[in-house]
Amino acid sequence: MCSICGVVDTKLTIPSPSSERAALAMGEAMKHRGPDQSGVYTINGAALQHNRLAIIDLENGLQPMTAEHEGFSYTIVYNGELYNAPELTAELRALGARFATRCDTEVVLWAYIIWGEDCPSRLNGIFAFGVLDGKLNRMYLARDRFGIKPLYYAVRNGRLLFASELKALLAHPDVEPELDGMGLWELLFLAPASRIGSGLFKGVCSLEPAHSLTWSDGKASARAYWALRAEPFAGTESDAVRDTRDILSDAIRRQLVSDVPLATFLSGGLDSSVVSAVAAEAYKKDGRRLHTYSFEYEGNREYFHESLFQPQSDDAYAAWLAGELGTDHHILTVTPAQVADALLPAMRLRDFPGQADIDSSLYLYCLEVKRLHTVALSGECADEIFGGYPWFYRPEMLEKPFYPWLHDPFIRAGLFDEGAVNPREGYARLCDEYADDLSRCPSLLDDDPDMLVSRRATWLSTRHFMYSLLERKDRMSMGASLEVRVPFADHRVLEYVFNVPWSIKRKNGVEKSLLREAMGDYLPERIRNRKKSPYPKVHNPEYERIVRKRLDDRLGDPRSPLRRLINREALTRTLEASDGTWFGQLMGRPQLIAWLLQLDAWMDEYKVKLV
Repeated sequence: MCSICGVVDTKLTIPSPSSERAALAMGEAMKHRGPDQSGVYTINGAALQHNRLAIIDLENGLQPMTAEHEGFSYTIVYNGELYNAPELTAELRALGARFATRCDTEVVLWAYIIWGEDCPSRLNGIFAFGVLDGKLNRMYLARDRFGIKPLYYAVRNGRLLFASELKALLAHPDVEPELDGMGLWELLFLAPASRIGSGLFKGVCSLEPAHSLTWSDGKASARAYWALRAEPFAGTESDAVRDTRDILSDAIRRQLVSDVPLATFLSGGLDSSVVSAVAAEAYKKDGRRLHTYSFEYEGNREYFHESLFQPQSDDAYAAWLAGELGTDHHILTVTPAQVADALLPAMRLRDFPGQADIDSSLYLYCLEVKRLHTVALSGECADEIFGGYPWFYRPEMLEKPFYPWLHDPFIRAGLFDEGAVNPREGYARLCDEYADDLSRCPSLLDDDPDMLVSRRATWLSTRHFMYSLLERKDRMSMGASLEVRVPFADHRVLEYVFNVPWSIKRKNGVEKSLLREAMGDYLPERIRNRKKSPYPKVHNPEYERIVRKRLDDRLGDPRSPLRRLINREALTRTLEASDGTWFGQLMGRPQLIAWLLQLDAWMDEYKVKLV
């Protein structure tokens, strides 16, 4: 994986020395994403910068990369992995493309040269890229269908600025860390999820998933190149099982291609077990042995308590399954203090307060995995696609006027001075956005009530909840210079499963029964029938004691930005209440305390201005 950024003027005919200096400063802010190589390309009116984490064709993949075709020059900066590169290479060669490397960067560049704005719809992969088009005298940006790879942009003083991370845009002198009312509401009500297309800061945008953007003559124009569609399902249950197995196993195998060491994350839950089992089988056929990793917390076995969202602990399952699969298994353990110490580094990687220790622990684990491996496969996105969350089958959660994974929307907003936050107006505005988004869910007139609920839950989950998890995975892994791939987030999987009847996807009331049946031949019964268990969190009470003390210390400092905004009485009441999740499956009281710690540090370090 890599980072990309650029500064592009309104006119691409006028020299602009300041653009190169700005692009280099922006790129320097993201060196963690690409420590292997760096490059910059400048031409009148534009500067493109790239940092590379080398995965394929290590010797020949330096970027920015330029190709000539029919007398015109095209230059690309690319962050991603392409999983159908062999097929596209053959097709493009037949259409006149001339390849000098084995890098998928060059495949994407020629795809743009030959197919223009239609090229992203032909790509199967995770990507964010920009092409400076010498023929049409424009800049073209595109992002993968689910937003697995990040891409932010802003228009300032007649220039298009774009970058893989917010910190790079903030490194440009024309971009200020200004937070307006909507940005503040987004942070307090939705974070770590975000509004579609939002870059949080005023005037900063995130290019929407499945969209491209053209910059020409000082105007930015975005368009969708892919959309999820509701279609009738004409097959049988056995067809659904067979087709799901074929599509998913193909997605996993395609993502095993790498010129550097590759491993999988293995929690012992259904999703990561499916990925690891298919990968292990493929490795065995090639005479290789797969490496797998599971993650634990010091003291968790003693303090774990089951809940609706986390009915079982992972500890006993991962190592057992690794033995069944014949993998080289690594168990990584961190202490509560280590997780707490990584909270602020994790916030800096995400550029805003995220999922607290759910982020920081993943960052620590990725650092350890990076010691031996550069690429890993993970089991994210199965729940959003196959219906693993309670809001898929608990109607009362989806019937609320707000996002179903936010169990108490006011738990954070209610901690702040009402005059500064105006939480009720913010909630009303976001409820309107939620209703509008839900109304766009694709459906068929003859969908039965259960199928309609399934479609709506999938639509919301893949557009918002999954997006936030993918953002977390990208930032924490790239902070460790580790590429993490997510095979379930192959668009072919969602396109197919979205239209399978809910009665098949949850047969006999069993969550993700379609996935269990489709991939059953790869898994022992103990794993195949295991109830859902999400990414683990800290249960050791020592962690909460640590973060409480640190929050108290920060709020005791007169320079604390949070001190000026927080309602101390409301905070005390919340911290004295019984623990319970308020966001998703994992974020309870300790995570709320840690999130507030991140918020205070973020406002201080990033010099955030409320406008």
